[in-house]
Amino acid sequence: MNQHLPHYRPGVSFGPEGVRFSVVSQHAEAMFLCLFDKGGNREIHRHAMSRAPGSLFTIVLKGIKPGQRYGYRADGTWMPEEGHRFDISKLLVDPHTTLLDRPFRFHHDFVRRGADTHKLAPKAIVERYPEQSARKVQPLKPGGLIYKVPVKAFSKLNPDMPEELRGTLAALAHPASIAHFKMIGASAVELMPVAAWIDERHLLPHHLTNARGYNPVTFMALEPRIAPGGMADLRKVADALHEAGIALFLDVVYNHSGESDLDGPVLSMRGLDNALFYRHHADEPGALVNDAGTGNTLAVERGPVRELVLDSLRHLVLNGGADGFRFDLCVSLGRTAKGFSPYAPLFEAMRHDPVLSQCTMIAEPWDVGPGGYQLGNFPPQFLEWNDRYRDDIRRFWRGDPGTLGALATRLSGSSDFFGHGAKETRSINFLAAHDGLTLADVPAFRRKHNYANGEDNRDGHGENFSWNHGVEGNTLAPAIRVRRKEDVKAMLALLFLSRGTPMLTAGDEFGRTQHGNNNGYAQDNETTWLDWEKRDEELEAFAVALSQLRSMHPVLASSALLTGHAPHDSAMSDVSWFRANGEAMTSGDWENPANHFLGLALTSPSHRGSGMDRVAIVINRNDGRLAVHLPPPGRGLKWHCVLSTRPAIPSGGGFDIAAHSVSVFSAVR
Repeated sequence: MNQHLPHYRPGVSFGPEGVRFSVVSQHAEAMFLCLFDKGGNREIHRHAMSRAPGSLFTIVLKGIKPGQRYGYRADGTWMPEEGHRFDISKLLVDPHTTLLDRPFRFHHDFVRRGADTHKLAPKAIVERYPEQSARKVQPLKPGGLIYKVPVKAFSKLNPDMPEELRGTLAALAHPASIAHFKMIGASAVELMPVAAWIDERHLLPHHLTNARGYNPVTFMALEPRIAPGGMADLRKVADALHEAGIALFLDVVYNHSGESDLDGPVLSMRGLDNALFYRHHADEPGALVNDAGTGNTLAVERGPVRELVLDSLRHLVLNGGADGFRFDLCVSLGRTAKGFSPYAPLFEAMRHDPVLSQCTMIAEPWDVGPGGYQLGNFPPQFLEWNDRYRDDIRRFWRGDPGTLGALATRLSGSSDFFGHGAKETRSINFLAAHDGLTLADVPAFRRKHNYANGEDNRDGHGENFSWNHGVEGNTLAPAIRVRRKEDVKAMLALLFLSRGTPMLTAGDEFGRTQHGNNNGYAQDNETTWLDWEKRDEELEAFAVALSQLRSMHPVLASSALLTGHAPHDSAMSDVSWFRANGEAMTSGDWENPANHFLGLALTSPSHRGSGMDRVAIVINRNDGRLAVHLPPPGRGLKWHCVLSTRPAIPSGGGFDIAAHSVSVFSAVR
């Protein structure tokens, strides 16, 4: 009956009849479009909008041009116990806006009912983008390195960066940044959130600000403090990366918004339709679900909310140049009324979308809600952050007993999570990320040191599987400093030698430290800014050598799960595990809790046209040196040490392997 009614989409669109403004609200009784002067401080017109088919309010105006500032006011029932919190005094940002005139800054008037916020709230700015339906995305090379970058922190202290670019998104397009990305061998650069965010209200009394952006208010408009040029800044970064053969990935946060709990600010979606945009408890409709642990949870299972997410993803691909996305707390996006499902509506919509189906998708496979740990259970198109990899590598290198089997499983691609009928792993292997201790801090701090965050060290994870070599934190003792650096080298080596997709957080390749703070989200200062002048260039060169080694050997860069069977055209299995004498590991070796030696020989077809690529890896976490014999390299071949964290010396037909070391050998003629 309604098939001939016009279909309007949320946001701003240009047409022959004028400019159409449309905004979603199921429960508002009235909606008003407010136009502002060029300064964005004075409301010059207020227009009542009409209810369109579905959940939209819409209006068409003539004479509107790009650059026009605007916002919305929604009127309706104030019935918090039913989830309805309409307050016409609040100026609301369009969830579909692509540009803001100023950052979000917390003010108590955003919370107080009846307090007008038109002078405080950012104004959306009308932009016009060309119609696009497709774009060729840059794929992630199989097994290629993902380099994770905090936008502001990356360039803020870089002396090679022009002063006016430091701390901005545009700095990542500068030749100095691109040169570093290429040097480290990044296949993709993953940016921490760039969408406009608000600082958490509890930070204000401590004079702290959010350093990382995992608290967004809008999903399409970029954060003005790092991207004053809006989407144009992101596109410049994408173009520069693509020219260098590097993909652009974005961290995106769709599990919650910066409007937080019911004591949080009314900025956009809460004011437009709190009951629609956020999940509420079925038996208590006024209470917000808090599966993200941040105060609210976005209701992506509902059509209008899901379309907002899809629209923002398409916008970032088509207009921003993004090639892939890492979804923060991704379990929240797949949770239905019956619990988590890999076939959740949002996942299915992305899989079938002609634009998004071409992109690399990455899940952070947990949140704090029921059934909130889903590692290995996401749809096949998703790669997944593997925290078990991080923890098991740390535990082994710390010297925990009985961790040899876990180490072998992680090196092999984590088949316990990703091997259910699959031939390739979807594991993203990492040692440190934006949360938790930095890699250099792992062998330097047994405990977290988060006092600067203003929460009496209660925030952040208590267990980091870390150690300190007898001294907590900074020390001038040469022997301890050497041991810590050797530990970092060894863990880096294991990362680049493991099956799957390695992820390296910017600065971990040259020894970045947060002085034991394992929750640096509130430290927008020298604690989290990368110190380029004091970086460890020798450690950086070692990381570069590892990256180059991985790219040279297909047997290392492969994502195929190791099986112990022979690949085609080979008499050798894809992996063989060996003892220090070169013989195969026994069950006793695997079950010995004190065993901290592991050897493995890898074989795969060579990318050079013919023959096999064969590499041996020797891991000696024991406290003493070992005389090690490698398995036969193959007819007419001999083993050559191509990289080691500590010298591996030829001796008696084998090699003298140093304690606490990782060595790599290549079979050569």
